Amino acid sequence: MADVARAAGVSVSTVSHVINSTRVVREQTREAVLQAIEQTGYTHNTIARSLVTASTRTIGLTIPVVTNPFFTDVVHAIETETSTASYTLLLVDSRDDPDQELQAVRALHGRRVDGMIIAPTSSAPGSALAYLAANAVPTVLVDRLASADFDQVGPDNEEPTVALVQHFAELGHRRIGMVAGLPGLTTTQERLRGYRLGLARCELPYDAGLVGQGASQAEPARQAVHDLLAQPNPPSALVVANNLMTIGALRALREAGKRVPDDVGLASFDDVEWADLISPRLTTMAPPRLELGR
Repeated sequence: MADVARAAGVSVSTVSHVINSTRVVREQTREAVLQAIEQTGYTHNTIARSLVTASTRTIGLTIPVVTNPFFTDVVHAIETETSTASYTLLLVDSRDDPDQELQAVRALHGRRVDGMIIAPTSSAPGSALAYLAANAVPTVLVDRLASADFDQVGPDNEEPTVALVQHFAELGHRRIGMVAGLPGLTTTQERLRGYRLGLARCELPYDAGLVGQGASQAEPARQAVHDLLAQPNPPSALVVANNLMTIGALRALREAGKRVPDDVGLASFDDVEWADLISPRLTTMAPPRLELGR
């Protein structure tokens, strides 16, 4: 920093203010400092700074972004906000695996992140949430509202699922099935409750045989829909609990020679970009992904 200050003809404290955005600096002075940084090849030593300030200005994010495209927009919004606040985002994919998630949280904590954002797969003892609580790591849960012990940002899952069931009932469907997500996720539990509540409000009986297990992935959902269609009295409409499973459901219906909505009604929780490319357009319930991230 002293070399940069000499090259720019300013004080070391002015260089510090430019680098850390801790005080307004005249634009001409700021440009001189930035030019000196480029000339000298100076790189800010964030590790040394963190030892002094007890802050790394980093946020850890543990989320199944590769295995679940729903979170792509969420991550984009989070990264935009952290960058605007001069923080760095460290992302680790949890793959919706509790062991992988715990390992990721431990690794990020070891890097002394200032806080953590997580879409938890589990809140059980020995889980990542238990580790974060035990170590008093500032944490915010996103999308999956797994524990009231943490700040949480997520959408309503029950009433939108109720609305999808009611939509089918209003169209005259009486055997409405559901392809449910990965067991244990709070979003899966909430959407299942919404499904049952929707049936109750429409005075339709709940039949456990009309609920297929799609595991939040396309291939298990494809098999689940085939199993539902193979029943002696199959469902005439399906509520699919996430975007990846919708792909699997559509494949299964095509393989079975079923048309949507002529033969089987289909509605999806989670919007997808290609929903309006299907003719007729696919009915979806769209959580506010960018708002969640912000």
